[in-house]
Amino acid sequence: MAAQPLWQDPVPLDLATAPLPEYGSGSLADLLPTLAAGQGVPDMTAALPELTPADRNCVFLIDGLGWEQIKAHPDEAPYLTSLLGTSRGHTGRPLTAGFPATTATSLASVGTGLPPAAHGLPGYTVRDPATGALMNQLRWKPWTDPHVWQPYPTVFQLADAAGVHTAQVSAPDFQHTPLTKIALSGGTFFGRLSGEERMDLAAQQLAAADRSLVYTYYSEVDGKGHRFGVDSDAWRGQLGYVDRLAQRLAEQLPPRAALYVTADHGMIDIPFDEESRIDFDEDWELSAGVALLGGEGRARHVYAVPGAAADVRTVWREVLGERFWVASRDEAIAAGWFGPPGAMDERVYGRIGDVVVAAHDDVVVIASRLEPHESAMVGMHGSMTPAEQLVPLLEVRS
Repeated sequence: MAAQPLWQDPVPLDLATAPLPEYGSGSLADLLPTLAAGQGVPDMTAALPELTPADRNCVFLIDGLGWEQIKAHPDEAPYLTSLLGTSRGHTGRPLTAGFPATTATSLASVGTGLPPAAHGLPGYTVRDPATGALMNQLRWKPWTDPHVWQPYPTVFQLADAAGVHTAQVSAPDFQHTPLTKIALSGGTFFGRLSGEERMDLAAQQLAAADRSLVYTYYSEVDGKGHRFGVDSDAWRGQLGYVDRLAQRLAEQLPPRAALYVTADHGMIDIPFDEESRIDFDEDWELSAGVALLGGEGRARHVYAVPGAAADVRTVWREVLGERFWVASRDEAIAAGWFGPPGAMDERVYGRIGDVVVAAHDDVVVIASRLEPHESAMVGMHGSMTPAEQLVPLLEVRS
């Protein structure tokens, strides 16, 4: 095949090449329903049948620690690395986070057991069809009723109602956040500041009843990755620390218990150059016909002015070419980006961009004036590449 002339517009990336999340068979949304089904909670589906039921289950979610990052750092994470394979007492495999691979979306998927198309948190920022405003689903700004935005019960609530002892052990600041209320509530919340305190209390809560479901969380791997990148000493230091936390919790498991270490997304570092960081605020072609820019750099929701959606899709495909997957709203839904066929809840449809953009290469669409903080980050995530999409499912059994 002849080489493409340099003056020719880049060829748009075929949507069929996007590696879709494994909803219903290997996604984050499948984890808690599988564990709860093994504990006898009604109406739960064991979509991960390889997980042997346990009376006591603990999920330790490490924000920002993807499967690929663990594999690339065996020296910094010797304990987690030892869990990647299969041997006596533990098994390790990757799950897919779901699209977009971002914290608000993934935590809602974990806690509700539903894909983004159903729980309705399909991105970092999305348009509220009722107001037309851009809604930040991590910081919950502007305010909207959490239980209207996400009306389904959490797996923790259903387990608690079925007589399973449920608990969440996390930083105290998270106790009353709207995201916690609609994604992770049910049973009792315990706020603890240090990682060691969380691990110790999670183990105690796991042993507090014959059937227990406990969730604990650590955020600073993600924080250091965003600020310094996953190729930094600061990030590697956090990885070593959380590796020791996971081992500390595993060594305290009570009888008949299983620990599952997972994450909400992975991360990649983006170079600080014009080719890697395409600035929406400085690109008249990308901004033409756009009323709102949502999502984040590697997973964009683009909301067009009335009547311009088709033209916006065409221009974004031409400008971004083979570096991004660029789909219309209906194309992304039909392809299964947000959930399996038929999963789309009517209230969620209008939250999704008229055009949905997912990065293929190590590149982002920043917005230097609209999003100065996010645009300055080193490490980013959101798309469907293995480095972002694959998260660990590491099992330890007592």
